[in-house]
Amino acid sequence: MSTSNKPRIGITLGDCAGIGPEIVDLALNSNRIAGTAESKVIGKYPGSRPGNPTAESARAAAAALEEAVTLARRGELDAIVTGPVHKALMYEVGFKFPGQTEFFAERCGVKNFAMCLTGGKITVALVTAHLPLREAASALKQSEIVRVGLLLADFLNSRSVSSPRIAVAGLNPHAGESGKLGREEIEIIGPAVSELQSAIENRESRIVGPLSPDTVFHRAMEGEFDAVLCMYHDQGLIPLKLHAFHEGVNVTLGLPFPRTSPDHGTAFEIAGKGIARPDSMIAAINLAVELTTKSS
Repeated sequence: MSTSNKPRIGITLGDCAGIGPEIVDLALNSNRIAGTAESKVIGKYPGSRPGNPTAESARAAAAALEEAVTLARRGELDAIVTGPVHKALMYEVGFKFPGQTEFFAERCGVKNFAMCLTGGKITVALVTAHLPLREAASALKQSEIVRVGLLLADFLNSRSVSSPRIAVAGLNPHAGESGKLGREEIEIIGPAVSELQSAIENRESRIVGPLSPDTVFHRAMEGEFDAVLCMYHDQGLIPLKLHAFHEGVNVTLGLPFPRTSPDHGTAFEIAGKGIARPDSMIAAINLAVELTTKSS
């Protein structure tokens, strides 16, 4: 924490040909950011024009990530908020990670991490994330469900949810229909739920599942659950973005410092047109401040 006792939040611009610079500027000048933080914008404009991404704009985005994580590991930042990047261009200039989540985990030497998203009335964590759908089912393991479930419970605790109610989604339609539509629920997910129930010591906590994926998010929105543990990427992101597209926040669980980002992409098609909305960036900055304040 800085000498002023205000959390120091590093904010990367993302790919500067996208809406990142716009939404960062709009957010910081919106009067909707918690006044208890100091913000440091990280990133340089490489001369690219809005809507015209280049290898240079991708390299600048990667360099900003490296600078941000270096500052955080030195203790010069208390949290990082990342602007949106274009992954395909990042790969072309040598970025070796499926996403920013995996980048931060590797740079911090963290193996126990997960991707979580929160917005409106929905919070989701992903057991498998940046994998082709055909690989997600084979990658599903009881130990991974338990590991991510515990990280999710810790995240809810950090947001003052002392007795989290977590729904565990099934993988298959109707949560496998008693094995008729798949056995993952019986052989993998169900045992993981039992293990999670035993591992979370707070007896007032409630871990339930596997539940049918087609109804579990409605139940969460109705207030029955604090979060949903999802088996694969789009299972969690589709309902989250449908419900809270303009206020969703991506959070990396398990890092030594909070890292958040707006839950949308570079939006090159609207960059520079003055129509980009900063709501998700505002929510990402405010959540980083909240998490930093509560962990201090």
